[in-house]
Amino acid sequence: MIYLMLFAGLALLLISGEFLVRGAVALAAHFRLSKLVIALTVVSLGTSAPELVVSVDAALSGYAGISLGNVVGSNISNISLVLAIAIIITPFFVNTRSLLRNWIIMMGLSLLLLVMLSDLQLSRPEGIILLVLLVSFIYFTLRTSGKEGKNGISDPPVVRIKLTAAVIMVILSCLGLVAGADLLVKGASEIARIMGLSDRIISVSVIALGTSLPELATSAVAAVRKENDISIGNIIGSNIFNILAILGVSSLITPFSLDDPGFFFDLAWMCGISLILFILMLPLRGTVLSRWKGLLLAVLYLTYVFIVFFVK
Repeated sequence: MIYLMLFAGLALLLISGEFLVRGAVALAAHFRLSKLVIALTVVSLGTSAPELVVSVDAALSGYAGISLGNVVGSNISNISLVLAIAIIITPFFVNTRSLLRNWIIMMGLSLLLLVMLSDLQLSRPEGIILLVLLVSFIYFTLRTSGKEGKNGISDPPVVRIKLTAAVIMVILSCLGLVAGADLLVKGASEIARIMGLSDRIISVSVIALGTSLPELATSAVAAVRKENDISIGNIIGSNIFNILAILGVSSLITPFSLDDPGFFFDLAWMCGISLILFILMLPLRGTVLSRWKGLLLAVLYLTYVFIVFFVK
């Protein structure tokens, strides 16, 4: 029964990811927004929904470690596994101006989270700060997109799906991602607990990987369809939403304290893998994320998992 849940969840994630990409591209066309902006907002929010559900539930249940570990572990797997797979499927050029700007935001928020958790606590005022930054990020992204569109930088796709159908497609796809992730996380978590793993290890590895599968499904489908802006924009946007929306809402509902200093290792790894992504994007003009870079990121992810399970 447990393994059936795993396979059912994975299938639902893949199907939902396919339709989310189609709906997102259609929305970009109707609202004359670039695919990257849609990926950074609509798609990222949709694929971050499983993390939000899991983290809020964990916070309400008094499992602060799972709430934080889910976010940190998901951010690590998004860059070093999800992006790696997308690059291996289809190496691509990146829009360095928009990508660099949003990478800076992601890196800055990662460092901010590290500072906020220096006392092993995330308070309600800090949660409010994160939510204010979330609103500011969305506003900044949409405003910047408008300016870039006037300068001819953004490239909205051709309209092929009616607006109503696109909205319904995105909503149903997001619900499918949540349901699929829920099935997979429950099955994987049960297996992990049978194996006697700690909450931290479960949250940064098994649960984080499970809740990152929407990003994986969406980015992989986007890579196959050569929608590169959606592929990488989804990943960076999801990491930003994970920090701002998920931890903001979780700490606002239930401020929490951590009792495992091992989380600092996970936070440091999250910041480090983000820095490595920047290095792989050098030089910042005509950058190609090639397959060897994807393989390097995948090796780093496997190294992290090995350390979590067998060293830390």
